[in-house]
Amino acid sequence: MPRVAFQRLCHLYSRMEESYLLAAREIGLSCTDCPDNCCTSYFQHHTRVEWAYFIKGLNQVHEHLRQRITMRAESYIQQAQLEMSQGRTPDIMCPVNEDGMCTLYAHRLMICRLHGVPNVHIRPDGKTFQFPGCFRAQKKTGSADPLSRLDRTPFYRELAALEKAFVGPRIARFPRVRLTLAEMIVQGPPKMSV
Repeated sequence: MPRVAFQRLCHLYSRMEESYLLAAREIGLSCTDCPDNCCTSYFQHHTRVEWAYFIKGLNQVHEHLRQRITMRAESYIQQAQLEMSQGRTPDIMCPVNEDGMCTLYAHRLMICRLHGVPNVHIRPDGKTFQFPGCFRAQKKTGSADPLSRLDRTPFYRELAALEKAFVGPRIARFPRVRLTLAEMIVQGPPKMSV
């Protein structure tokens, strides 16, 4: 099952990237020479299928790199807990970023693939969330609402369906996933039994 789930996830990731590139091209957005770094954004991730795929990628890198990533992940968790205890949103470099590059780029999760461009998401309850994009995207669009936003809704739906297929009927008994990449790294692969 993991092999089939990972194949489906890779296909979904490809479609996400195509949509992202189209949206970025439409507003003339590029990350080249950006003074900001999205890799310091505080993201929590919510699916076991992405978590498992990410750990698969981590296990494929050289042992020395894996050790460095794990040490940075442990440090990230401690620093994030400290910042949150002081009422601040953590602003810490992702533990898989090394010398400004993602060392697990092919295995990065959905939010890493879609963050930056103006987007919209319609929840199952019908509530709509809009994100104006990163500061560069906002400069490109000015005060005007972008003519089109990347619609994350079909990607979320497909990812949710893939998660249900990956976990199986036990999914309702599992606690929700709300973890940073650092926490996923330190915890290892997701537990698939209750």
